[in-house]
Amino acid sequence: MSMWFGGDYNPEQWSPDVWEEDVRLMQRAGVNVVTVGVFAWAMLEPSDGQFEFDWLDEVLGRLNKAGIKVFLATATASPPPWLVAAHPDILPVTATGVRLSGGSRQHYSPHSRTYRQYAARLVRELAQRYGSHPAIVAWHVNNEYGGHIARCYSDEGAIGFRAWLASRYGDIAGLNAAWGTTFWSQRYTSFAEIEPPRVAPTFINPTQLLDFERFSSDALLECYREELAILRELTPRLPVSTNFMGIFKPLDYWKWASEVDFICDDSYPDPSDPLSYISEAMTCDVMRGLGSGRGWILAEQATSAVNWRDRNVPKPPGAMRAKAFQAIARGANGIMFFQWRQSIFGSEKFHSAMLPHQGPNSRIFLEVEALGKELALLPTVKEERSDASVAIILDWDAWWALEQPGNPATIDYLANVRTWYDEFYRRNIRVDFVRAGSELARYSLVIVPHLFCASDDIARGLADYASKGGTMVVTYQSFILDDNLHIGEAGYLGPLSTVLGVCIEEFAPLALPDSTLSLSGPLVALGSATSWAEVIRVEGAEVLASFVDGDLSGRAAITRKSTGSGSAIYVATQLAQETMAIFVDELLTNRDVEPDAWQIDDEVETVRRGTTIFTIDHGSRDVTVRPAESK
Repeated sequence: MSMWFGGDYNPEQWSPDVWEEDVRLMQRAGVNVVTVGVFAWAMLEPSDGQFEFDWLDEVLGRLNKAGIKVFLATATASPPPWLVAAHPDILPVTATGVRLSGGSRQHYSPHSRTYRQYAARLVRELAQRYGSHPAIVAWHVNNEYGGHIARCYSDEGAIGFRAWLASRYGDIAGLNAAWGTTFWSQRYTSFAEIEPPRVAPTFINPTQLLDFERFSSDALLECYREELAILRELTPRLPVSTNFMGIFKPLDYWKWASEVDFICDDSYPDPSDPLSYISEAMTCDVMRGLGSGRGWILAEQATSAVNWRDRNVPKPPGAMRAKAFQAIARGANGIMFFQWRQSIFGSEKFHSAMLPHQGPNSRIFLEVEALGKELALLPTVKEERSDASVAIILDWDAWWALEQPGNPATIDYLANVRTWYDEFYRRNIRVDFVRAGSELARYSLVIVPHLFCASDDIARGLADYASKGGTMVVTYQSFILDDNLHIGEAGYLGPLSTVLGVCIEEFAPLALPDSTLSLSGPLVALGSATSWAEVIRVEGAEVLASFVDGDLSGRAAITRKSTGSGSAIYVATQLAQETMAIFVDELLTNRDVEPDAWQIDDEVETVRRGTTIFTIDHGSRDVTVRPAESK
């Protein structure tokens, strides 16, 4: 099958005469796959145990006859009102103890056995009826897990948390040791005494907070796994996935990625952000990394404006096409939208769609139609992939732990990871995002930003990578804590302190985050840094840049130490953009890192996917592309 092109289709919102027009216009637009049934639970099961499939039979029959395939949803994302009325215990509970109401969507606790039992029954009915239907190409489980309810603090959740902790630590002594419960008289005598980290007088135990993040991500994953098991049992030939939401903090997508047959992502960049195309490139690269380089599906995006921002700015003409080709260039094998036909009622009636309120003669539909024709000409790019020489480690435990209260300063983990990514993007250098502990031998350069908590095994793996010829860059607030959020016996940086040739004596965040510090040294005659600094003692490393100002004057800011046939670099501050650019240029000097393609303009992206080079203009200026200028 050629590249997927289509979107969410919600025929239950329309009468059968509209279905006929939908199929005709889908064919005109080149649509070949639609996602059906995401929010159809109340229509599929209008009352307890009464299933009505005739309408879905007709819809799938029409689509199949027209040659349009279906990514069939399990419809479990939004429980119907009758289920809420009969079993209000399925509703989620906030950290303040408030039980939320229905009347919206995603109004279920992932810990509710009642919800899971009803969801499983629905999935089984769907799989038995449609598992061999010729239109179905894959299963779409639930929808955007954790998008509204990522954490539930219910009593049933407390029971699940205790069981999860017992499995992790074995006995209460193991938990007490991991959580450091001799602090503040928190020692437990049994798992039954443990509660979720609900609202408390002041700081909650940091390891308890981190474990609840881990547990909550796992609990949602368990909901997915329960549906997956039914689908594997009844429809083993069909691939299964669910839709991610970009680089989404509440869910550890590294763990989720191994459970899906292909990665799907929902992407909604803000058209009012002039640099959103860079963050979108980063998101695409993360999706490719989650799938270990395999093709992924852009499962949702908007053709123009959304409905949920304070000001819903439309996409300008051409932006939808640019975003689509950016995703394809960075590994996507499908371009899908929310949704096919724009709703005329409900909360998303002002969310743009492939077929807008204005009909098929509108700018949006004509752009959709043109895009469909172009994508039909790209049948072979699906099989192409490209390798990167640069890797950035992305870690959810570090993200969760770094942004807890009680740390030395407020640090925006993802924003700081983005500062590194941006520099490689501007040089057209492909980056892979990898999990902490991954095999790194094939990369010339590895960036380790803010790996705040990690095991000694991960540290030793990085040291081994550098000793065998790699270049490793470790940033401030990395390896400060172990994976239980304890300070290790070796102190800050753990086993990497010797490899890096530095010892951190003290943290020195700047009083104002936008304050600056001057830097000078062999790397840069005069540079600058912001927001963060550390007092480090150099123990065998070469100093590339030192602080110039105040109490830190003369102290090292960037160091490098040779280790084996490679090198280990430490950055003890947040480099300003101009200084970061100089530093990255230095990193790339005499290293086997080549750009994907030629560089044309700051707003023009050139990306190589296999043997195909994509050139995407994200700006509004006229630009001349001359491929002969390559290299």
